Amino acid sequence: MNKAVTDGVLLMPPPFADGLDVWSSGLGTPGSDTYENSANGVFVPADQDFGGALEVLKTNGTQRVRHMGQTPLLPGCYLRVTARIKAISGNLPRVRISGYPARANGTQAPGVPVFGPETPLTAYGEVVEVSAIIGAGVRGGVDLVWGTETIYGHLGIDLVGANGGVLRIDDLVVEDVTSVFLRDMLSVVDVRDYGAVGNGTTDDTAAFEAANADADGRTVYVPAGHFRLNSSVTFDTPVKFEGRVSMPASAILFLRRNYDLPSYIEAFEDEEVAFLKAFQALLNNSDHASLDMGGRKVWVTGPLDMQAAVPNRTSYATRRLIRNGQLEAAPSANWDTVVVTSQATYAPGTARTLSNVTNVANVPVGALVEGNGVGREVYVRSKNVATQEITLNQPLYDAAGTQNFTFRKFQYLVDFGGFSQLGKFGMDDVEFQCNSRCSAINLAPSGVTFQLRDCFISRPLDRGITSIGTGDQGMFIERCQFLSSEEALTVPNRSTIGFNANANDIKVRNNRATQFRHFGLIAGQNAIVTGNHFFQGDTIDNGIRSAGLILTETYTSSVLSQNYVDNCFIEWTNEHDPNPQFTGGFSFSSLGITDNIFLSGEVAPWFSYIVVKPHGAGHFLNGVNITGNRFRSINGAIDRAERVDTTFSDLDMARAKNVVMTGNSYHNVDAQVENGADIRFTQNSNSNGWMIDCSDKLPFGGQALSVDAVVPLGPIRNGGNFAVYHAPFAQLIQGANRDQVRISWPEAVRGTVQVKVRMDSR
Repeated sequence: MNKAVTDGVLLMPPPFADGLDVWSSGLGTPGSDTYENSANGVFVPADQDFGGALEVLKTNGTQRVRHMGQTPLLPGCYLRVTARIKAISGNLPRVRISGYPARANGTQAPGVPVFGPETPLTAYGEVVEVSAIIGAGVRGGVDLVWGTETIYGHLGIDLVGANGGVLRIDDLVVEDVTSVFLRDMLSVVDVRDYGAVGNGTTDDTAAFEAANADADGRTVYVPAGHFRLNSSVTFDTPVKFEGRVSMPASAILFLRRNYDLPSYIEAFEDEEVAFLKAFQALLNNSDHASLDMGGRKVWVTGPLDMQAAVPNRTSYATRRLIRNGQLEAAPSANWDTVVVTSQATYAPGTARTLSNVTNVANVPVGALVEGNGVGREVYVRSKNVATQEITLNQPLYDAAGTQNFTFRKFQYLVDFGGFSQLGKFGMDDVEFQCNSRCSAINLAPSGVTFQLRDCFISRPLDRGITSIGTGDQGMFIERCQFLSSEEALTVPNRSTIGFNANANDIKVRNNRATQFRHFGLIAGQNAIVTGNHFFQGDTIDNGIRSAGLILTETYTSSVLSQNYVDNCFIEWTNEHDPNPQFTGGFSFSSLGITDNIFLSGEVAPWFSYIVVKPHGAGHFLNGVNITGNRFRSINGAIDRAERVDTTFSDLDMARAKNVVMTGNSYHNVDAQVENGADIRFTQNSNSNGWMIDCSDKLPFGGQALSVDAVVPLGPIRNGGNFAVYHAPFAQLIQGANRDQVRISWPEAVRGTVQVKVRMDSR
């Protein structure tokens, strides 16, 4: 590229034959002395080597010959100034290319060199050529780096050394040599042409911004070097990085035309830093709604504090997405769980507060809380050091008083916990490769519609997705794989949990989870859990199994449908109730478990697929629909598919209301229950009171609270073997366990009846 050709820029000074009034013996600035009619300069028209030449008598320590014209210096343009000179007589000086770097107002640009290397003249009559290259950027071979402030120059030569010599100078040559430095100036803009230094300490922000402003659609080129950017930089044009950049945490790099993780990795040459800086740009740029990781794997050496990467934002609620890549935990002590033990006091009246917490400053926010009377997945949501108080994400069911609590802060590949609120955020097609070193995702304390789609959570050490507050409100977990690191352990020795949720309206759909302690714990209401396959078995004969899915709201208003519940069970508790005994409300209510596959093998006979576990007395079932499910045990039968865990308390079966359990299939399940239960009973001896046992026919070992129908099957006969046509009446809740029905007749009779018995009242 040559600006004289392409843009018509005049670079070449006029020959001396055109007159010496434009050739200065000073700096070349307007008003400086010229060689026109001077005592020490004259034009020689017929020199044998030069033709026309300027003959100069050196009378000053630095004798200058400067063109007074303004030779333009454009960003990206490099000029070579060449002079040919010979000594005629007298002392032999040294010669160098020089110039006056002028800013737009005509003043000299500060801090830049004004002359090039010196060449001594050693003999009379010998033609010596000197040259120097002038340009804005720091490049190998550039002698005078004049930066971006210099707009034009007064160019020429200096004669230095002893005075008294007579010299002749050929016409000065100024030519564009940009092509020596740039591969293709038609498509590439080099940041060095705009003053970038690339030494790792000089702030190159202005040069980067200038290059972007001048690129006009061309690619900005960042050559080899370490370029420090102390302020935010925006590129509206494609950028190619060969060198690397570094920035403070507060500075943002916007790559609008190639906004993707591979470009940021090229820029920062550190995958971890690049990921965080790209995320910072995502939350500060309205041009892009998603960060494409480009299929790249990021090797992570410690928890990624996502809020610390965006120090100008503590909350965010505009839709953003990270997709298409892998985050992998590297070996590091940064993944070690922080464990703190502190004494604290709990009062059910302030259900989400621990008070008088000793050593509260050292208790990490986001830590799991363990202690007597503490339910599962209770976390520290926030703390107040001044008042020695901790706010919990859930109440404690039986921890009134003062005791020692253990706080475990797991470390996460991606930690959003520093945000006060994060909404409408998603991660799509990302693998979280925890390598049994860390957990995967920690959500913000609050926010709505976090989405995780088509992701792999692989081998987490403790947790897949943790919610320490309500950042899971309306959360979507869809088409994800949860792969445990505990496959080799027996069920009782496993501890990892796939996810937990505290808020309402979550959707968990079409996921697969392998051999966790629990697939998930849902503490909110209105959940939809459909199409998932979670399995948690081992190879131990008569082995125990853990809950696959845990619901901790009594009024859950949730639907569990079309799931494959494999060697685990659904557990319904109220372990997050500060007053777990029933005092009012709907009790265990509003749950639909429909059209699921329940399968188990090598389990103990007392294993069941649906378990209700009240933590206080007086609770009952109210509006429960269990229909269309397939219950099957292989390699041994089980007693029943559903049961009540009475570790803390039993259900009040006398209050059961609107329980629908019908249309299910049972294979290798002894108690094949339904409500209402159709029981065929045959009385072989004459009696006026037939006792019908419903214990293995009614769900959850319920009581015989109502009879919908009693239908004789064939004749009812008396002692004389005559058919009688009496109408019997039913007496409910008979027997020690109140699970029998007495059918009473006016006389002693025998025969067969079909009885429909219910364990609820409508």
